[in-house]
Amino acid sequence: MERSLVLVKPDGVKRGLIGEVLKRIEQKGLSIVELKMMQLTKEQAQAHYAEHKDKAFFPELIDFITSGKIVALIVEGENAVSLVRKLVGATDPAKAEPGSIRGDYANSVQENVVHASDSQESAEREIKIFFPYLY
Repeated sequence: MERSLVLVKPDGVKRGLIGEVLKRIEQKGLSIVELKMMQLTKEQAQAHYAEHKDKAFFPELIDFITSGKIVALIVEGENAVSLVRKLVGATDPAKAEPGSIRGDYANSVQENVVHASDSQESAEREIKIFFPYLY
């Protein structure tokens, strides 16, 4: 069984889209095995987005993801990473397919409702940041 980390970002939480994100994941036949609402610290955000630390948009990314509550969840199932990525859609909502979460709800590249792990390796690294008690 593969695992993927999904975050409902501050814009998704503020807009009341938590249930919609969870519903789509469950309707796909994937299992939500851990779930929590939290406020990310700057340190957690920097660890999560470490691969972007040298990019010009990094400070804005950190400010945004720490601007409000998020919902973190671990999704489990066969091909979880690729299935969740398909459900979520392209990072740029202008390129996201209609019917995907971002295609239906995202307003910009930054405020795009959700984050989803892009590989099994990323998922395991990210899960350790949000659910350290599992390790």
